[in-house]
Amino acid sequence: MKLLIDVLGWSGSGLLVLAYGLTLIENNKYVNYSKYLNLFGAIIIAINCYYYNALPSFVANLIWSVMATLTLYKTKKKEGFFMKPKLKV
Repeated sequence: MKLLIDVLGWSGSGLLVLAYGLTLIENNKYVNYSKYLNLFGAIIIAINCYYYNALPSFVANLIWSVMATLTLYKTKKKEGFFMKPKLKV
């Protein structure tokens, strides 16, 4: 179990670094991917921190994942993802 948690923690860190790297690319076509990488990376690191009882890092990553979720929500709302289809009568 410890090995699995360690692998998850390192994978989450890699996802966050990759997300940051994608934001630095001149071409912004990968920015949407970085939002998902931020969310999943933070959740995975939070699991790792909880397992090792690292509560400050756990809370920080929970806040990070909430911010990523809100960013995704705002993006989808702006794109009209949550709009109800209009019924034609």
